[in-house]
Amino acid sequence: MAATVGKVAEQALGLPTAGRAVLVEKLLDSLSGKADPRVERAHLDEVRRRRAAVRSGKAKLIDGDEALRRARAAMRK
Repeated sequence: MAATVGKVAEQALGLPTAGRAVLVEKLLDSLSGKADPRVERAHLDEVRRRRAAVRSGKAKLIDGDEALRRARAAMRK
């Protein structure tokens, strides 16, 4: 089996970036099983709510490094 996994990994690494991303998603999905549709719906609703807040100006996007800096500072308080 290890030889098979190694061969698949070698072939996967030869894929373009987008193809590797799709493969990763499929592999992760296979490990986690089916998600509860209610959870997926709640997640999608939250994404839409946040997108609307940004588009309307009620919320502002910040850089990832800045978000981490703020989170770390908040945890030190």
